[in-house]
Amino acid sequence: MAPTIAKPLLSDLVAQTGQVPLSHVRPVGDRPDLANVDTESGAGIPLIDLKKLNGPDRRRVVEAIGKACESDGFFMVTNHGIPTEVVQGMLRVAREFFHMPESERMKCYSDDPKKAIRLSTSFNVRTEKVSNWRDFLRLHCYPIESFIDQWPSNPPSFRQVVGTYSKEARALALRLLEAISESLGLERSHMVTAMGRQAQHMAVNYYPPCPQPELTYGLPGHKDPNAITLLLQDGVSGLQVQRNGRWVAVNPVPNALVINIGDQLQALSNDRYKSVLHRVIVNSESERISVPTFYCPSPDAVISPAGGLVDDGHPLAYRPFTYQEYYDEFWNMGLQSASCLDRFRPG
Repeated sequence: MAPTIAKPLLSDLVAQTGQVPLSHVRPVGDRPDLANVDTESGAGIPLIDLKKLNGPDRRRVVEAIGKACESDGFFMVTNHGIPTEVVQGMLRVAREFFHMPESERMKCYSDDPKKAIRLSTSFNVRTEKVSNWRDFLRLHCYPIESFIDQWPSNPPSFRQVVGTYSKEARALALRLLEAISESLGLERSHMVTAMGRQAQHMAVNYYPPCPQPELTYGLPGHKDPNAITLLLQDGVSGLQVQRNGRWVAVNPVPNALVINIGDQLQALSNDRYKSVLHRVIVNSESERISVPTFYCPSPDAVISPAGGLVDDGHPLAYRPFTYQEYYDEFWNMGLQSASCLDRFRPG
């Protein structure tokens, strides 16, 4: 194994050594076990066509979304309304950013997780014991006018292209939240209203090829702390979700986005819908780009389910809490399989 060299970003470290640094090697009992993964045909998770969401068949699409939220916590959507050229532009400019010279990329670097705009590596390098096989650019996106001037100015088209994609992603997140509200028997606007002023951020993830992918993770098993995540990915497989205690590979589908329920929707649905463990594995052949958009409550939003979701058969699953309270707890825990929500159980 190569010794760790003082390169802050993984991609530059790998380019220099061609090996897996000791800092990224997982303990033997905490490795991906790549041979023990279900690789199903098709997507691996429910695939839902949103074409008829705004028409007479809306109820059928809403029911399919509700069923997926209840059974899988993950689903893919096609005909989602984000133009193909916007999606392709986002992936193109992401790749261009991570292919820029180190000196240009490092202008955005910070290891401070509280910064709204930052390039970093792994997850939280200040606290974790073993690093993850990814570099990422974190961008706050809503309200966009508060953040876009802090975004990278290179590549030259970055702000325009990413700004367009982030607006489209927000519009889709709002449509999905309305459908999820309806699937629970609530007013269409319920979830969006429950999230207060709302917030949105994205991670532009870069996973370099890994010489020994069996030793490390792109990201280890974790649940998302936000309300709903919209994942754009290139054609390289890497995402896996846990179902019935086993890992299932999610195979990329052209022109589809992966949607998953985060912890806040699990709490707002009073445990009817599940935030599910997922992880990212890496490979030795290809780099991988993914762009998750995280749609969140505003920090002061009080997370508590609608009264109609609490009854004798479904007692209150969590005490009310603010999203800021939850997010601080999440960052203190770091990425792990234990659910941060358990710390908010009543009594």
